[in-house]
Order: sequence, then structure tokens, then C-alpha cells
Amino acid sequence: MPSTYRVETFPAATPAASSVFTTVLSQGPLTRVELARRTGLSSAAVTKAVRPLMEAGYVVEAADAADGGARPALGRPANPVRVDGGRALFLGVKVTADEVIAVLTDLCCRIRVALHAPLTRNEPAAVLELIASLTEELLTEAEGYGVQVQGLGIAVSGDVDRAAGVVRYSPFLGWHDIALADVAMEATGLPVTVDNDVRALTIAEQWFGGGVGCANFALVTVGAGIGCGLVVNGRVVSGSHGVAGEIGHLSIDPQGPLCHCGNTGCVEAIASDSAIVRRIREDTGQDVADSAQALELAHGGNPVARAAYARAGEAIGRAIGAVVNLLGPERVIISGEGLAAYDLFAEQIREAFSSAAFGTAAQCEVTTHPLPFDEWARGAAAAAIQTFIGSEPC
Repeated sequence: MPSTYRVETFPAATPAASSVFTTVLSQGPLTRVELARRTGLSSAAVTKAVRPLMEAGYVVEAADAADGGARPALGRPANPVRVDGGRALFLGVKVTADEVIAVLTDLCCRIRVALHAPLTRNEPAAVLELIASLTEELLTEAEGYGVQVQGLGIAVSGDVDRAAGVVRYSPFLGWHDIALADVAMEATGLPVTVDNDVRALTIAEQWFGGGVGCANFALVTVGAGIGCGLVVNGRVVSGSHGVAGEIGHLSIDPQGPLCHCGNTGCVEAIASDSAIVRRIREDTGQDVADSAQALELAHGGNPVARAAYARAGEAIGRAIGAVVNLLGPERVIISGEGLAAYDLFAEQIREAFSSAAFGTAAQCEVTTHPLPFDEWARGAAAAAIQTFIGSEPC
């Protein structure tokens, strides 16, 4: 693998150009007139922003999709424009406690190739070796598309400082202060963006999923952990210390179970997969192996198991109510592998949310969006795309 991998400079040198491109990327095809309306820019500013993007082939006339994507003549403002997804490629990697998932996507974040590899050792050197191996395999796959891979995104759970490229703390991996972006860039030769996994997934949902067109929304993920990504005024929020949205560590029950963060009664200590399994074990005395067995017990009518899921739903609903009260989003999207149990706690989520939401905040739309696990790696690729086009989170 080369020590450095030549990448392009994206031709959106101004905030206006970046705004125009991301709007076309997430909501296109759009005419220049519609672009001006949605971005709040003047028609002249939109035309100025679109021209270099079209000249470099990142944006094309939408009508040209039917004729093989031939380079259009410039200056036809009535025609819709769209992003040419095949113009660039990106890699995304999601690191879990027991698996690494890697994907090759195009510029529109459509997955072209997906790879899964078991993770038998979680020390940084072993994880990095596996990431480098999967990256090399995907770079070989990318050669068949005839365009460059422009960046690699890596998504990790926990406290991740994206600006510094450092994993400050990942409880599932047991990592502290790992400069992952630097060592991954040295190992792969690619520009590397490292982000929190939920925040990366939020970028993908904002541009390509359930959050398209929403200026303010929250993505709540349930499963191994309880996470929350926030979009405020069209920007994914990281916060001053990179931990914005950690609703899993809202303490909602002072008498509740101890959380791995050191507090008691956190949402994650009640509603994560491991917390539910632990409670069923304690209350039944049965050796419940994992969340699949816990789910089987609950669906089989076991009252203790059903009570554990109901309590989890109440905790999640109260946490969503807190988010809605603080930020007033127009939509909350619930996702994650924990949705396999949604029928067991949906009612409790709705009831607890309605009770916790203040006034008209209760009108917030709460939806579910089940996602395959590859989507977490796709989120990492979306973070890499965001870095490439210069549309950084706040």
C-alpha cells in the first residue's frame, strides 16, 4: 500500500459553494432557481458556485443521466443539476467490539462493496492491521471503477475528537487517547476522518436518509449502547468537547443500576442490550446468553423479560423527551440493532415521551428507521465525504 495516496482538491473553495453542493447532494436534482431558494443565496451566487463544480464533473445536468452522463454545455439555468455519484469513491469503516465492517461507496454514499471481518483482539495495533487489510482489498476493488478513492472514514463508539483525530475513550474497545487518524493515515496512505459512530450515521441520515430536508432533527440509536446524533440549523453538532448528544448517559433514575461511566441510573444502564440481558439474568436466575435469547424469552411471553424491555422503553422515551424539550427538533428518528425488540417497548417509548415532552414539543414526529449494520460503515464514509467537500460539523 502506498505511503501517500494522491487525492484531488474539491473545487468548492467557498462556504457558498459547499452549501450549494451539499444541497444538490442531499436533495437534488434541483434547478438553480430552486437551489437559490433552498440555500438562501442569490441566483448569481448559485451560478458562480455551480460552474466550477460542473467543469470538474462533480455536478452534471440531470437530463444527462439518460445519455451516459456526457459533459453538458454550461449555462442552462432552467435545467436541474445533480451530483455525479461516480465521480469519486470513498471508504468507510465501522469498528465494533467483535467485528470490523468496511465499505466502498461512491460520492452519493451508495455502497458498492461491503466486507465484514471478525475482530478477535481489540488492542489498537490489531484493529489497525485489520483496517489496513480491508482498505487494501477495497482499494483493489475500486480500481475497477476507474476513479480515485478520495478518503477513508472510521467510525468508533465513545468519546471521539474528530478535529484531532483522536479516540479519547471507547468503552467497548477499552481505548484511551488513541491518535487513530494519524496511524490509520500512515498505514493506508489515505486522508482519514475519525468520528463517533452515531455522529457519522447522523451525517448519512441527514444527507441520504430519514433526515433529508430537516434543518433540525435527532437520531437516537438503540442496541449495544444508546446514542444520539443532533442536527441543529442544518449542521451536525459535535459540541465543544465532541460529546454532544450523549443521551445514553442521562441519569434518569438516581436509584437505578450502576453505569460503566460511573453514574447510576443512566439510560444506557437500563436500556442497552447488555443492561436488558443483565436484568433478566438477575430477576430470573436463568443463564441468558445474549440479547437474542433475551428477545426470545420476551416474545415467548416471559413476564420478567417483557418487564425489562418495558422499562427500557420508558427510559428511552424519557430521554427522547429531554432532547425534544431542549432542542425542539421537527423529527426524532429511532434506529439501531435494538429495533429488533421495538414491538416490546414501542408503547412505553411513546407514553414516556408524551409525558416528558413539554407543551407543543410533544408534536415532534417520532419515527423508526431500521438500518442494516453496513449502514454504520456507510456513515463513516459519509464523514469522509463531508471532510472532502469541506462541509465540517460544528
